Amino acid sequence: MEQFLCQLTPIRTDMLALGPTPQEAAAIDAHFHYLSELSEQGSVLMAGRTLVADERAQGLVILKAANEAQARALMLADPVVSEAVMRMELLPFRVALWSEQLP
Repeated sequence: MEQFLCQLTPIRTDMLALGPTPQEAAAIDAHFHYLSELSEQGSVLMAGRTLVADERAQGLVILKAANEAQARALMLADPVVSEAVMRMELLPFRVALWSEQLP
């Protein structure tokens, strides 16, 4: 299995500062449930987001997948991507260190 880093950035840059539309809020809720399911299945190793509400805002997902095509398919099926709330960039990645301490 390979690892990948997916960067998610809001398409509407003021979504975090002004608040999401009802459509964006629904996609974000579905996104959390989708990533939770992938985490339970072992495909998502880590997911989180920055705590800024400006153009630097982004979410990060570290995935485990058989290949880049599978990782891309997983992220394209993410509701925030499929519903054009966030854009994604997928990069090959390798975790070098992993703390046993939970946040």
